[in-house]
Amino acid sequence: MSIKFKTTTLAIAVSMALGTVSSYAAENNAQVEEVERIAVVGSRGAPRSVNDSPVPIDLIGAEELERGGNTNMLELLKGTVPSFNVHENPISDAASLVKPANLRGLSSDSTLILVNGKRRHRASVIALLGGGINDGAQGPDISVIPSSALKQVEVLRDGAAAQYGSDAIAGVLNFVLKDDDDGGSLTVRHGEYYEGDGTTTELSGNVGMPLTKDGFANVSFQYKTADATSRSVQRPDAAAFIAAGVPDVGDPAQIWGSPEIEDDLTIFANLGLDLGNDSEAYMFGNFSERNVRGGFYYRNPHTRGGVYSNDGGETLLIADIAEAEGAERTCQPVAITSDNVLTQVDYINNVANNDNCFSFNEMLPGGFTPNFGGNIVDTSLTVGTRGQIDDTLSYDISGSVGRNESSYVIYDTLNASLGPDTPRDFNPGKHIQLEKFFNVDLVKDIDIDAFDSPLIIAGGYEWHQETFEVVAGDIASFTAGPYTDQGFGIGSNGFPGFKPASAGEFSRQNYAFYVDVEAQFTEQFLMGFAVRYEDYSTFGDTTNYKLTAQYRVTDDFSVRGSLGTGFRAPTVGQANYSNVQTSLDGGQLVDSALLPATNPIAMQLGSTELTPEESNSFAFGAVWEIAGVFFTLDYYNIEVTDRVSQSTKYTLTEDDKNALKEAGVPNVDSIQQVSFFTNDFDTTTEGIDFVANYSTSLFDGETSLSLAYNWNETTVDDYSEVTGDFKVSRLENDLPNHRGTFTLSQTWDQVSLFTRVNYYGEYQGVHVDYDATVNEGSAAITVDAEVSYFVNDDITLSIGAQNLLDQEAERINFTEQGAADCGGCVNNQWGGKYYETSPFGFNGGFYYVKATYNF
Repeated sequence: MSIKFKTTTLAIAVSMALGTVSSYAAENNAQVEEVERIAVVGSRGAPRSVNDSPVPIDLIGAEELERGGNTNMLELLKGTVPSFNVHENPISDAASLVKPANLRGLSSDSTLILVNGKRRHRASVIALLGGGINDGAQGPDISVIPSSALKQVEVLRDGAAAQYGSDAIAGVLNFVLKDDDDGGSLTVRHGEYYEGDGTTTELSGNVGMPLTKDGFANVSFQYKTADATSRSVQRPDAAAFIAAGVPDVGDPAQIWGSPEIEDDLTIFANLGLDLGNDSEAYMFGNFSERNVRGGFYYRNPHTRGGVYSNDGGETLLIADIAEAEGAERTCQPVAITSDNVLTQVDYINNVANNDNCFSFNEMLPGGFTPNFGGNIVDTSLTVGTRGQIDDTLSYDISGSVGRNESSYVIYDTLNASLGPDTPRDFNPGKHIQLEKFFNVDLVKDIDIDAFDSPLIIAGGYEWHQETFEVVAGDIASFTAGPYTDQGFGIGSNGFPGFKPASAGEFSRQNYAFYVDVEAQFTEQFLMGFAVRYEDYSTFGDTTNYKLTAQYRVTDDFSVRGSLGTGFRAPTVGQANYSNVQTSLDGGQLVDSALLPATNPIAMQLGSTELTPEESNSFAFGAVWEIAGVFFTLDYYNIEVTDRVSQSTKYTLTEDDKNALKEAGVPNVDSIQQVSFFTNDFDTTTEGIDFVANYSTSLFDGETSLSLAYNWNETTVDDYSEVTGDFKVSRLENDLPNHRGTFTLSQTWDQVSLFTRVNYYGEYQGVHVDYDATVNEGSAAITVDAEVSYFVNDDITLSIGAQNLLDQEAERINFTEQGAADCGGCVNNQWGGKYYETSPFGFNGGFYYVKATYNF
């Protein structure tokens, strides 16, 4: 049910929200166009235009999504919304399967995701190695939403928990699906990085069909494959092994790059049917599946604990086969005295030529590098009906279910405790996130003589059930084999499987009531007030409010502001998940157990039961138009207390290990550290968003110009040793404080040009999540461009590039082998070329060709 009106000024305003470059002629005699009021987010009442909204809203249209040079939704949004950031996370456990993103410098689960105005379920992946800001975050998987399915994206850059509930602290993203009942498109896109890797092939399409004479069925799909990339140099330890003649050492031994993606298929469907009497039924949903495989850390054949040595490379870890069967030990120790232990006489005599004694140097003499990956399946379905009860009362009733399943796989590793009988590939288990929703929304218009327009009262009820399930892995991935007591590590090295004792379903229910009132007191003055009460079956209830206002000073200038509270409930996964992960501490690989906050050991170290994050925010800004140029300027301030994140890692004592065993924690003997989720720190995030847009006719064509700038700064106000100084540094400094984009779109009869210049300010460069690798990354500029040729009305050919000039990410300033201290250099133990926190990625330039057929 669309509400339409006529105004040229509004057409320009709506089309030129942040980054949107749809062309409108700015001539005085331009025809008045009929434009839908399509901004749904920001108000529970009637949709509003950009310049009529008391809160900042960006509209990114389908045309720009198609010309953004990327079909990955995360990258599209990063290039369009300056306050939206995404990191590559090259070696990061499950965070490489579902990349977390940040709006306004807050964690990925602080932004609420909607599809067609309905809450989207979160992913099953918890980003245990989330690059500081996203450590432990569990947000929705935005990457499954293909650009071919979208009519537009609405970005509400304002806290909205009082209207939409948990997670809307930073803002709201609403993905609006196409609803055409005829026509369609088919697009083929192929490209690769300038380095010659990361080759990507994509096939996408959309088709609109009538659903009887009174409805529509719009279906979109995307299929993609992408090769892995490598921005690596050889590790010095691996190079030394090669020089010493050790066989089977990879070159490079460890890969830093983007993972391989295979068979990435997603299908979205959006259906609507007019039921008559001012009512309609609707249904939309998706099926998505992909396989991802990426690199892990190299296991040194002299020093890797629990596999090759347990004393840092002083002596070899040797399995006595007879001892494992109950006999006395006869294997003699072997000291590691050279770069190639295989050539040492004592190794040859005591291990290589001794059938009773076994070392993994026999099976894997050059060490090994596990590969971590998984199969991600995402499905959702929403069914509902909406309409008018009378001229002043409308309703929307819907039910939704969403499910995300991550089946993990780790390749080319081993369960050391199984000795020579270990398999090399494992299935460590699954995570499944299942969410169900039921919503009733009502909107009532009340005529009040004193008001310029009807008072709008919206109210509603929401019920939500969230279940996080852990499925045990195959036995070999977690079992303690016969060589456990001899010091060999338990479980698939790098990512041990989930034991049956850790498996199970963990659920929570919550319900909410909300009221949202908007009053247009005069033609110039609008106010809104929202309040929401929400009750959770776990930690209790919470009430939040929001107050908004806009005052139109002149026809071309208005001021606006908002004030409110918000919250983010800890996820069921964060409250109940436990596992063992491999990470770096002080430059050494260690196995670290993540425990629930209620685990006795975690509580002994300072944890308490998780509670919601709470926020207080305010914003004020202005909207104005001068000589056809449309401007918005907004300041925001967001205080978040009791933020949920993963704690620092605590080194375990023997007493701690004994207590862990009694508590049933798996693989205790190989665990060196413990962490947990906690409400430990408070932050204040403030910033400024500035947008300027202008459309005109230049060079015998239609021209659109857009300038967007964001300043964002986060300060950690309060924290303890549970969070630690390095985590604080990452929260405050990893993201650039300054981001900007300048976009030019030029269209002629048969050719169009799209160019975007991206500015990234200074940031903190971090390598391998280790504080000794911190450096300052320089500011940089990248350029994206696409040129399209319209062969005819149906066929368009395009060529383009992201990072056209191949701007290189900040290189790690390596210390050469044997060199004196170079002051600020990083010893290259891990094989990466670039700091992984680069805000524009580390892969360099990417070029592509594209062909589109419209029908």
